[in-house]
Amino acid sequence: RHRPGHAPGATTAFVIALFMTRSRFDPGINELPGRIPIFPLTGALLLPGGRLPLNIYEPRYLALFDDALAGNRLVGMIQPAIANNEKEEQAPALYETGCAGRITSFSETDDGRYLVTLTGLIRFHLREELPAEAYRVVAADFEDFHHDLVESDPAIDRERLLSALKVYFEMFSISGDWNSIEQAPAERLVTSLSMLCPFEPWEKQALLESENIATRADALTALLEMSIHQREGETARH
Repeated sequence: RHRPGHAPGATTAFVIALFMTRSRFDPGINELPGRIPIFPLTGALLLPGGRLPLNIYEPRYLALFDDALAGNRLVGMIQPAIANNEKEEQAPALYETGCAGRITSFSETDDGRYLVTLTGLIRFHLREELPAEAYRVVAADFEDFHHDLVESDPAIDRERLLSALKVYFEMFSISGDWNSIEQAPAERLVTSLSMLCPFEPWEKQALLESENIATRADALTALLEMSIHQREGETARH
């Protein structure tokens, strides 16, 4: 019900632009809060350095962003891990890993919505959910993810990644600025593609939980190749 302000299949020229370098406004590791409000959203992936547009309209989440804007501007993005036997009215269980983002863009609409951009800062482990009223709040543990705050340009198998990406884009009718793609630094390329390729929620969670950019690049390449093989199999059956 709470959808990011972008759609799967956006052009890659737009994908590569959805990245922000570290800002002087970002909190340091010792300034991160022990508790953060969370916005549970199935299928939405926020990664450190990535930018996620959000369309906020439910009263509880309008209240969440009101409070965040009045405070440290940090919001945790995390996916629900919904079991088949859970009732819809229950608050869904959550994955144990999410990503904290800082509100870097904000505007209001005439019909009472907020258009917000979150810029990914650092991942966190969910230690426990805390008592709250209007929206959900968790105790966040950032200890394992200090390296998220440092920009990097690791060695990745770019040739294999781009080879799979070209086939994937063609199969799913996604257009891209290949000059921009081929020149993009590894972190920007992997982060942007991971966030906006239309993968399944569990696949996006696997990308989030990858240890670093290099392992995320390997996981991204594997997911692209799996999608290609699945589509080829479906085509052959028909």
